[in-house]
Amino acid sequence: QVHLVESGGGLVQAGGSLRLSCAASGRTFGSYVMSWFRQPPGKEREFVAAISRSGSYTNYADSVKGRRTISRDNAKNRVSLQMNSLNPEDTAVYYCATDSGLVYPPPRRPSSYGYWGQGTQVTVSS
Repeated sequence: QVHLVESGGGLVQAGGSLRLSCAASGRTFGSYVMSWFRQPPGKEREFVAAISRSGSYTNYADSVKGRRTISRDNAKNRVSLQMNSLNPEDTAVYYCATDSGLVYPPPRRPSSYGYWGQGTQVTVSS
């Protein structure tokens, strides 16, 4: 089992940047493929980015490609999401997620993930 806690959200102006972090419990963090999702107000949760166990491979939703960078530090049990060129459409609650047995590239369906953090709110003002 893994416990996830996100941080780093906040209010930012359009064009700004934020860096989200997700701290994971447990000594086997490096064995988990990790993903970030977001849920805009009134909309369904959607995939943002994923990273392989070693961090060597990443993939992104088309809507954020080029504006997001996912990374991980297995020694610190942490996965991060650098978000640049934010716009109001990026306003959402952002979640990190994983599940046992995921292989890279992981599915983009939220239903495939059993472990979720509590989420961190990102609000982008115009």
